[in-house]
Amino acid sequence: MLRHVDVAAKSLEPYRAVAGAEVVAELERLAAPLRGARILQINATAYGGGVSVLLRSLVPLYRGLGLTVDWRVMPGTPEFFTVTKGLHNALQGASFDLTEERRGLYLDHNREVAEALRRQDHYDVVIVHDPQPAAVRHFLGGDDTRWVWRCHIDTSHPDPAAIRFLEPLVAEYDALVYTMEEFLPADLRDRPVRIITPAIDPLSPKNLPLPDDLVRGILAWTGISLDRPLVSQISRFDPWKDPLGVVEVYRRVREQVPGTQLALVGQMALDDPQGWEILRQIQQESVDDDDIHVLTNFTGIDDVGVNAFQRASSVVLQKSIREGFGLVVSESLWKGTPVVAGRTGGIPLQMPDGVGGYLIESTEECVARTVELL
Repeated sequence: MLRHVDVAAKSLEPYRAVAGAEVVAELERLAAPLRGARILQINATAYGGGVSVLLRSLVPLYRGLGLTVDWRVMPGTPEFFTVTKGLHNALQGASFDLTEERRGLYLDHNREVAEALRRQDHYDVVIVHDPQPAAVRHFLGGDDTRWVWRCHIDTSHPDPAAIRFLEPLVAEYDALVYTMEEFLPADLRDRPVRIITPAIDPLSPKNLPLPDDLVRGILAWTGISLDRPLVSQISRFDPWKDPLGVVEVYRRVREQVPGTQLALVGQMALDDPQGWEILRQIQQESVDDDDIHVLTNFTGIDDVGVNAFQRASSVVLQKSIREGFGLVVSESLWKGTPVVAGRTGGIPLQMPDGVGGYLIESTEECVARTVELL
């Protein structure tokens, strides 16, 4: 019922050159009291989303510090993930009819996951990520396990019905972790809360240095012309990322910079059925334009491919309407590529005005700044 994700321990030694010896020493000091404790991370997908990207780096590094950390993924039916995607969107402010049937489906599935977890070995700490498995804690109370809910999304202006449903479940956790204090709903501010901003892994396949010939080879393989400007947005196909708005920006930019190409690179995830509908809309919108390249992990673009696109792009867009953090911004800046991004969520923390690119608040501003950078 809970799928184990295989990852190996990763030494922190290579990070001394990136983060500094003092940072590595501090991590070793903080990890020492936790050695011997059993820690479990639970989320809804092993690939395709920001949480899985973080865990794929964090869990090996935890193990490299001598901690006993497992990562398990909750399974789900298409119907369950349709409900959780609707709940996810509602927590970010969209409307969603959370009917009794949908509530029941959500709770019943979390109950099944809880019963499967009860049959696993005992864990001292369980860290649950985002809404999909948030109710597992409700069905597994009563022992000495410490529970942490890690929310990666902006729940500052949620749909009232959605937050009324989720808050009692989340309130049962021993601690909450949010990306920004501004994301915390008012009714949870009396809970034990820690603010932890995510970060990129500079030594992961997505961020490792790549030789120029490999970068050029990957782009040529996907049909990109290497001698014309390339604008890219790299994100899940999600309405909050405004991919159709990106297509509009591209078309208006192309009027001023002829020959510009657009790449929309998205990671499809098992827990996001809405992504397939957004992908269909993008493909339909771009069917008559050979200079719009729509690419996914299902068409051969893995983390190394994403790395190549971020390095080769003339400009990377992140035209988010609502954003949890948007680490693709830091990934692109790490590679020296200018970014034009929405002034929302955690994006301004990564690129203050004028640093590495531009923060924008409208399509018109996005067009103007992109043309300026091209």
